[in-house]
Amino acid sequence: MSGRPLPLTQPLHLLAAACLCALSATTWAAAGPAVTIDATADNHSISNNIYGMNFAPEALAKELKLPVRRWGGNRTTRYNWKIDVDNTGSDWYFENIPNPLPVGRTLPDGSAADKFVEQDRRTGTQTLMTLPMAGWVAKRRPPNDNHPFDCGFKVSTYGGQQSTDPWDTDCGNGVKTNGTNITGNNATDTSVAIGASFDQDWIRHLIANYGKADAGGVKFYNLDNEPELWRSTHRDIRPQPLSYDELRDRTWEYAAAVKAVDPAAQTLGPSGWGWTAYFYSDLDTAQGGDWWNHPLDRNAHGGVPHAEWYLQQMKAYEQQHGKRILDYLDEHYYPQANGVFSNNTDAATNALRLRSTRALWDPTYTDESWIADKVNLIPRMRSWVANNYPGTKLAISEYSWGAVNHINGALAQADVLGILGREKVDLATLWSPPNATDAVAYAFRMYLNMDGKGGRFGAYNVRATSADQSKLSVYAARRGKQGAMTLIAVNKSGTPLSSKITLSHFSAGANAKVYRYSPANLSAIQHLANSPVTAGVINAELPADSITMYVVPVAAAAH
Repeated sequence: MSGRPLPLTQPLHLLAAACLCALSATTWAAAGPAVTIDATADNHSISNNIYGMNFAPEALAKELKLPVRRWGGNRTTRYNWKIDVDNTGSDWYFENIPNPLPVGRTLPDGSAADKFVEQDRRTGTQTLMTLPMAGWVAKRRPPNDNHPFDCGFKVSTYGGQQSTDPWDTDCGNGVKTNGTNITGNNATDTSVAIGASFDQDWIRHLIANYGKADAGGVKFYNLDNEPELWRSTHRDIRPQPLSYDELRDRTWEYAAAVKAVDPAAQTLGPSGWGWTAYFYSDLDTAQGGDWWNHPLDRNAHGGVPHAEWYLQQMKAYEQQHGKRILDYLDEHYYPQANGVFSNNTDAATNALRLRSTRALWDPTYTDESWIADKVNLIPRMRSWVANNYPGTKLAISEYSWGAVNHINGALAQADVLGILGREKVDLATLWSPPNATDAVAYAFRMYLNMDGKGGRFGAYNVRATSADQSKLSVYAARRGKQGAMTLIAVNKSGTPLSSKITLSHFSAGANAKVYRYSPANLSAIQHLANSPVTAGVINAELPADSITMYVVPVAAAAH
């Protein structure tokens, strides 16, 4: 329709059609959940470090002013900083892989790890470096840095295997042709034994090049990566299961070693892979069968869940030695529901992906996976800390809801970032990073650079309540205790919604700026026309599958 009124000489059926068109233009959205923002409730600072990533590319890190970037994952468990070689473990045939030799520099200067830190310094990003703690690292660079590589299960040494590297067929997956694992291999085929002094020397190298943690150097250190999986991911060097006691002893040794060299450095552990690692050791799960009905290691430690016992032991160290060696309780979390942590974007998986973010915070939500329990992850972690080692911060150094290049993944990511801030997580890093053009990158932009000029979500949390969080997730904050209100609304319902947003205990200016990421343009965040704020109310029109940011100024008289 052109918008001109039809002349009264038009036939009645055309006039009726015009009326219907006009009616549909004003009622395009279903009535959405009411939203209430209370500026005086649930006030606390939001840690900037929750907006981190693993291995983010430099251009994206610079654009977002990325606060923290993690060097992590399975390969970091056996990274040898002296020769710049790591081992892929079970991810790729247990091979030692060299990084390219630095141009114009001599190792260890110019290693991949050095370059990682140097990128972070260029972008103003804090580094979270993972330290080897399993006792072994890659032993040498291969001739000419090319195949053949040292590998854990050479066919020429250990016989035929179910799978071999297509580029180096002498490197097998460690599984015999009959389906059983190869045992009794020699760890020194690929690796050299190390102790905590190896990590101390690395930290000294980093300090010499970049300064101490409180002077612009590396600030954060992960105490290895998913240690309860070493028996699987790095079984060529340590096939034995990890117990409660061994993890404690290694943590005491390596964390204390970090603090001895750089007292201001912050340590994170135990960095468990997920649900079972929170409650049991690998020695428990190694029994097989219905091990959860008789977890021998946990029972030998008073039945105390693994993460809680770990915290108790870190507290015991501080009480005995007069210093804290663990700064963050760090656990990983990947949704276990079928298809969620993947690129699947069928309708059922999309709906499940958006529901499953509730596992981070909702005590009434039963996880729709083999877990079949109430995960309630962040409140659970806070409770562990409060009951066992108060003052320990919370970190989730690996997580992902998948669908990185789809609007559904962006919706989930925006929801997760809001949850992390509201629920008082101190540090989090997405695994793995999106490309700058991926939908999930735009979810980060909505919090860190929604206007392309550094505009950010506020850093001071305020209460945001949706009448139906499953349809419309809302998060609010202020830019400083007296600053503008920022509000993120994530429409997860699959249909357009029309919702009333009521701002209480806040003197709002007349108009709110509006920014949106939606299927209308998946290549940009749209800066829309201002939305009127009338008597503290915004009448929000929220398209299906959209993330909308409102920036509400403080009324002039309220300044």
